[in-house]
Amino acid sequence: MNRKKTILVFIIKCIAIPGAAVLILFLLNIPYRRIDDEKYMDMWNLRMLGNQIDEVEIANVGSSHGAYDFIYDGLTEEGFSCFNFGSVSQTYQYDLALLKEYGAYLDEGCVVFIPVSYFSFNNETVNETETQALSVKYYHCLSPKNVPDYDLYTDIVTTRLPILSAGEDLLKLLPDFSPSLKVFAAEGDSEPSGMDEAAVAEFASRAAARYDRHFNNKDNLFLPEREEQLLSLIDYCKKHELTPVLITTPFSVYYNDPVSEEFLDRFYGTVNRIASDTGVSYYDYSHDARFSENLTYFSDSDHLNAEGAAYFMEMIAEEVPELREVIRE
Repeated sequence: MNRKKTILVFIIKCIAIPGAAVLILFLLNIPYRRIDDEKYMDMWNLRMLGNQIDEVEIANVGSSHGAYDFIYDGLTEEGFSCFNFGSVSQTYQYDLALLKEYGAYLDEGCVVFIPVSYFSFNNETVNETETQALSVKYYHCLSPKNVPDYDLYTDIVTTRLPILSAGEDLLKLLPDFSPSLKVFAAEGDSEPSGMDEAAVAEFASRAAARYDRHFNNKDNLFLPEREEQLLSLIDYCKKHELTPVLITTPFSVYYNDPVSEEFLDRFYGTVNRIASDTGVSYYDYSHDARFSENLTYFSDSDHLNAEGAAYFMEMIAEEVPELREVIRE
C-alpha cells in the first residue's frame, strides 16, 4: 500500500511541477509581451493602416534611407494620404513582404518610392546577430504566409511566447528595475551640435564609420538575389496598379568621397539597366549639391534630419513627375 502511495505521489509531482512551471511561464509572458513589443516601435506605424490611414496615395519602402528621409507632414496637412514603410536595414525582400501584407490599403496608382542605396545590392547587416534581429521583428507585423523563410519555432519564441527568448530582458520584469547606464545604438549618429571645425571633424569621422560598415569586409557588393528581389518588388507594384519610382536619397560629401569610381560605375550601370528593363523612372539625389554640401540638412553622413527631409520632400514634389501628377490631381 505504501509503495502504491509513493508511486502516486511521484506521479502527482511529475505532473504538478512541470504544470506549475508552465503556468508561471504563461503568467510572466503576459507582462513581458508588452516589454517585448517596445523593441519594435519602428513598426508600430503599421497599426495605423486600415484605422487612421487608408487609400494611401504616396508611400515609400526602403531601409533607413527610406525610414528617415521621407517625411510627409507637409503633404498630409494638404490632405494627401501618405505612408512610410521604411525601416532600418530593411531589404527589398522585406519591402515586398510588407506590400503583400498591407498593399490593400494603397490606392490605385499610388506612387511607391523605392530607395536604391549603395548597399542595396548587398547586405547592410554585418553579422548573423544583426541578420536574425532583422528577421525577427517582421514576425510581429506580418502573417506567416508573408514572412520570408518563415520558421514556426521562431514564431513561437518571438511572438507567442517571447518570454522564452527574453534573456537579460527578463530583468525588466523586476519592480523598479532601472539600469544606471543606457546605451543607444544610434547615439553615434546624432546630429553635430554645430558646424565649427570640431563638429565637422566629428561628422567626417562618423562618415568613415558608415563607409566602413557599408563597404568593407564584404565579399560581394552586388548579390544577384538582391537584384532579383528588387525586380520582384517592381513587378508586384505594376501588377497591383501601383507606380514604383526608384530613387537614391541625398548623401553628404563625406559619405560620397570615399566611394570609388569603379563602384559607382557598376552601381549606376545596375540601377539604370533595371530602370530601363522595367520602364521605371530613376532619380538620383546622392550628389545633389543642394544637400551634399550642406551638413545642416543631415543627421549623419547619409541620413537627412527633419529639416533636410522636409526640404527633400519639397524638391521631389516639384521635380518628380510621378509625384507631381498625384499632387496636382
